This record gives sequence, structure tokens and C-alpha cells, in this order.
Amino acid sequence: MDPETTSPTAPRTYFRPTTASQRGLLFKTAATSTVTAAARRAHVGRGTYYHWLDRYETTGEAGLAQPRSGAPHQLRLAPLRAAGCAEVLADYDAHPHERGCRMIAQRLRQAHDGQAVIGHSKVAALIRLAHAPGTRPAAPAVALNAAAPGVVAVPAPAANQTANSDLCVVPLPHNSAQAWALLCGSQAAAGASPEIGAPPDAAPPWPGQVFADPNRPYAEQMATYQAQRGAKGQRKHRRRQRQAARQALNRRSHERRVARRQQRPARQQADAAGRHQQAAQRHPQHVRQQQPRAERRAARAAWRQQTAPWAATQPVHRQQVAQRSAQDASWRQARQAMRRQRAALAGTPRVTAWLAILVVIDNGTRRCLQRPLFVTGGHVTAEEIVAQLRQHWPQEIQFVISDNGPQFIADAFAQLARDMEFLHVRIAPQHPQTNGIAERCVRTRKEWRAWHTWQSPEELTALLAEFIVYYNDRPHQGAELAGLAPNEFARRLVGSTG
Repeated sequence: MDPETTSPTAPRTYFRPTTASQRGLLFKTAATSTVTAAARRAHVGRGTYYHWLDRYETTGEAGLAQPRSGAPHQLRLAPLRAAGCAEVLADYDAHPHERGCRMIAQRLRQAHDGQAVIGHSKVAALIRLAHAPGTRPAAPAVALNAAAPGVVAVPAPAANQTANSDLCVVPLPHNSAQAWALLCGSQAAAGASPEIGAPPDAAPPWPGQVFADPNRPYAEQMATYQAQRGAKGQRKHRRRQRQAARQALNRRSHERRVARRQQRPARQQADAAGRHQQAAQRHPQHVRQQQPRAERRAARAAWRQQTAPWAATQPVHRQQVAQRSAQDASWRQARQAMRRQRAALAGTPRVTAWLAILVVIDNGTRRCLQRPLFVTGGHVTAEEIVAQLRQHWPQEIQFVISDNGPQFIADAFAQLARDMEFLHVRIAPQHPQTNGIAERCVRTRKEWRAWHTWQSPEELTALLAEFIVYYNDRPHQGAELAGLAPNEFARRLVGSTG
């Protein structure tokens, strides 16, 4: 072996965290021996001795009891003064829609020329202390804008100043045992069917429930449990039968669809040939007008004699057209029957009619202003919406926020905005959270009316009136309303401004 060859570095030994008894034995042995022998006897590394040496020389054996904390010994931020606390609370009150702790800390940092004033965790602690029940301090007298000129406060909209609107579609009729989900207007117009979910309070049964009754004999419980367990396999068998039936139904539907697609080009070609032949047999009228009467009569007689074979084929053509119509009607009936069978297998009822509901929410107080109902469903037009809004539209509304639905981007709605003198603000595409107030109202309506029943538009109109009272009188979770109901918040807002 070459003596100049360097041996590979040995792996570093890992030592477990030491205990107080090991550290005491280490320093007691090191007083009469070497550090290496003391570390070997205490089963610790040599670095442990030098790590605890300063504390042992300062405090003795008492300093070996607990390890030192890993927290930083010097704070990265200077202690916050009372003025800084006032700035945090003032910024929190001035930005009701941007109250994130990191955002507040960032705004204060920008206001102080990039100097770190406070951390987000300290901001959260101050806000919790200020909004604790019974401990909320008085509002600071100095506004944030005075202490921080770079921060711009955005005031909240006043009552009846900004309205959020949205359009939702519900099925007709509706059974309370069916948890229909709401669809947008475009989905309903395309013929989509909402999914059905299980009732929220109905737990699925299981065989073990038979043992919950202590009055039943044990033998009877075991027999019932065994019978239910056996029926569980039957349910799986029936489920597989339904799956096979759905697959066969889908296969037949696909075959009929392919056959109709193959038949369509031949029909189009035959129709085109018939139209070309009919156009060729027509007598040019402009030529007849330029000829004398005798020549026109002779030309008409010659034309009739020439087109006699074509006229003889017209009854056959009409018979073919009638046969085509009968085939189309039969195909539609078969398609409807397959849809009914598919709905019966899936347990999903088919929707044949839809109702559209227009949601209008006051942005300042979250009050539900009105809910017009349209029987046209997903095919509701902008003219119908404008006609309903003109009847009961608050004159104080200055801004209207809506999505980019075809009803809201039409010329009729733009004319309504000019007549009522409000600014129509459309949200960014694919960002429904911009219109979150109206979307949240739709969700609350769905949760409230998921198990209600209506069989006619009149019944749904009565339910809408009940929901408006329920929505405006229930406490809201939004921080802007401070847990109050929209009606109560609007009443207090009017009282404070009056």
C-alpha cells in the first residue's frame, strides 16, 4: 500500500441529545482525567464538553440541568411604541376589505420608507387583543393617512350605492327529496341536468345498527345481521345489473346515432339534386315578359310539355318527404325513450322546464333587494330582465356589478344603464369571485331551498318572498357586517349617519 495514499474520511458519528446526568458525569470525570476519557465514560461527544464549558464555569452544576433555548437573543424588530399600535389599528379600520396581517405589515413598511416596523404575527396579536369581547379600545384619534401619507384608504360603499347582480336557473317542478344544484343560464340553455346529492342529515344505514337495540335477543340480532350482510351482496349484484343495462342502452344509442349520421349525407345529396332539378325546370319569367302574348302562350305550353315527366315525379317526392318526417319523429321518440330509461337507471329525473331568478344584492348592507322570476329559464332575454328592473329599481344605485352573461352585455341592458344613470361594471372573465356577494347569496338560497318543493312558478314566487325575509334578517358571517343581519346593519347605519 502506498503510504502517500490518503485514506477516505470516516463518517461523522451521530450522538443523541445528552441528559443532565451525562453532562454531570462528563465534567466530574474531566476534573481528574482527560476530556476524551470523560466523554467516553459519559457516552457523549467531545464537543459536548466545550459546548457546556462556559455555563459550567459560570453557574456550576446547576447550569447543566436544562439546555439553552434556541430562540434569538436579540429581537430583529425594535419594541413597538404606542403610536405604532395606533397605526396598526387605524390601518385595520381603514381597509375593511384588505385586513390581512401580512398586508397591514407591508403597508406600514411602505409608509416608513421600507423600514420594518412590525411583523405579521405581532399585527395578529394586536388585532385579537383589540377585538376581544369587552376589551376593544377606543378608536385612535389620529388617522392612518396622517401618520402614513403613502397609504390610501378605500372607503366602503354606502347603502343603496352599489348593487351586485347574478342570474341562476332552477328546475320546474322541484321535489324536496331531490337535492338539485343550481345551474347557470348557459348550462340550462344547453340542456344540462344538475347532479343529485344525498340529503345532508341522512346517514346511510349499515348492518351493525341491529345491535343498537338492547331489548332484542342476541340470537335474533345475529340472525338479522347475517340476513342484512347477505342482502349486501344482492345489492352489489343489482348494481352490476344496472351498470350492464346502462352500457347496453348507451351502446344502442351510439348505434342509432351513427346510423343517423350515415344517413344524413345521402339525404342532403338527394335534396340538393332535387333543388337543382327544380331550378332547371323553372320557366324564365323575365324572358316571358319580353315576348308577345302569342309567343308567351306557345312557350308556356312547350314548357309544360317539357316538365310533364318532372311533375309526374312530384307525388313520389312528397311521399318521400312524408316518410322522412315519420322517420325523424320515430327517431326523436326513441331518443326520448332512451333518455327516460337512462334517467330511470341513474335515478336522475329529467328536467323539462327551467325557471330563471335574477339576484340583486346591495353591496353596502348585503340586503337582498329583489328577485324577479322568469319562466323562460335559461333562454331569458335581456329585454325581459330590463322590463322587470324598470318597475322596481332604486334610484340611488350608482354602480351595478355583474358577470359577462349575454343578458348583461346586451344593448338593452346598456340602454337601461343610460336611462337609470348608473355605471355598469363587468367582472373579469373566469373570475367569479369578483362578484362574490351575489354568488354567496345564490349559495345561501340553494342551501335554504334545497329541500323545498314547488310545482309552479307561483309557488316559487311565494318561496322567494319568504327567502328575502330570511336572508335579510339572518346574521351574516362577513366581517364588514360585524355579525349583524343586513336589515339591522342598515338600520344602525342610518341611525349613525342621521
